[in-house]
Amino acid sequence: MPLLKEPHPSPQAPLPWILPSLFAAFNVMLLVVFSGLFFAFPCRWLAQNGEWAFSIVTGLLFVLTFFSLISLNFSDPGILHQGSKEQGPMMVHVVWVNHRAFRLQWCQRCCFHRPPRTYHCPWCNICVEDFDHHCKWVNNCIGHRNFRLFMLLVLSLCLYSGAVLVTCLIFLLRTTHLPFSIDRVVAILVAVPAAGFLLPLFLLLLIQAKSVSAAERSYEGKCRYLQGYNPFDHGCASNWYLTICAPLGPKYLAEAVWLQRMVEPEWVPMQDLHLPMCPSSLSPSALPRPGSAYHPQPVARYKPGKGPPGSGEAAALQEVLLASRGEEGWPSREERRAIQALPGLPATAARGSL
Repeated sequence: MPLLKEPHPSPQAPLPWILPSLFAAFNVMLLVVFSGLFFAFPCRWLAQNGEWAFSIVTGLLFVLTFFSLISLNFSDPGILHQGSKEQGPMMVHVVWVNHRAFRLQWCQRCCFHRPPRTYHCPWCNICVEDFDHHCKWVNNCIGHRNFRLFMLLVLSLCLYSGAVLVTCLIFLLRTTHLPFSIDRVVAILVAVPAAGFLLPLFLLLLIQAKSVSAAERSYEGKCRYLQGYNPFDHGCASNWYLTICAPLGPKYLAEAVWLQRMVEPEWVPMQDLHLPMCPSSLSPSALPRPGSAYHPQPVARYKPGKGPPGSGEAAALQEVLLASRGEEGWPSREERRAIQALPGLPATAARGSL
């Protein structure tokens, strides 16, 4: 039975986004400027003296680093779209994950009950599935859909910084007999930040590798589960597969845009639709008609191993609701047309924007 809980105080205003965006753009320009100095001076001298291996290796690592950085800046971390204010914040829903009970927390900004490990980022003002942390270096959240890009960026930065540092040191050793020139000044100028970033990046890579192996998240901090075990831990090998190799599944925003439409006020609000990322639960037979009695569906239990690998906790809860309603997938075009033709739905229904 759902329980009642007291409403939370009104949330604070979202943080400004201009300065974090400028900081992220500055980091991209910093990478481009230092790389340009590196390739124009010490790397060029080595290539002119027949040592092309340094230019080829560092060039490939730069392309990989730049691609992962830009991709992470504009990636989708697993945003769960906003629900409706007509849903019930006073209701408490509980799901089970590997014999562990989780109470779905109500998000006052996104207006839906958050799945386990979903967190509302105050900087981006969005709810992110399988939230890990907010990376200020790229001004983006790190979550279910872009965590592997984050790991690729950290790994490529480690390799690129190490390659740049080694190349600059070799260049300085090869030019000790030559008079002091601008090439040596630029080599020192590039080698110092490369050495300064290498150790923190290597430590970050080790910390993230440990977190993936244990199926932990950075935002959880020192919090440990009361039962003494992590219900999301499937073993080291399975954790790495689910994080790096498993399919991500469809984007919730792309599949749920059609849900955000204007509905006449005489319609009965669907109180059990506490997870708006499940469009398939809105089948024509499940939609309430004006004046009809409405009976809420109880929340089923989620058991691990039945959802698609790597689909995330929101997809697992989506599967629970699908099983409780007897549906098998997303509504077809004919079903959507039938929904739009139901009485009480405006003829000019407006689709929401991302």
